[in-house]
Amino acid sequence: MNRSLTQFGAGRPTVKSYAAGFLLALLLTGASFALVMNRALSRPVTIVAIFGAAFVQSLVHIHYFLHLDMSSSSRWNVLALIFTVLIMAIFIGGTIWIMYDLNGRMM
Repeated sequence: MNRSLTQFGAGRPTVKSYAAGFLLALLLTGASFALVMNRALSRPVTIVAIFGAAFVQSLVHIHYFLHLDMSSSSRWNVLALIFTVLIMAIFIGGTIWIMYDLNGRMM
């Protein structure tokens, strides 16, 4: 059976979208690297800026490489991605909580 990608909610991949995503990801990575190497900002501000760039870069990857957006055809895929992020947050948060509690009990 020959089914198109759009039938499953994926966007239409083009070389132009891949190139734009690659350039944006490269720009964000370079900006983060430059912030750390030049020490232009204080340490807390640099950390917040790197986390912000990482968040924006994850959105770039989701949009340009996974081709997920808020269109009606990919709404279920976005919902599955949000559920995955929620489960990962529960696992990571629970692990940190358990390790912190175990550290307190060992002291």
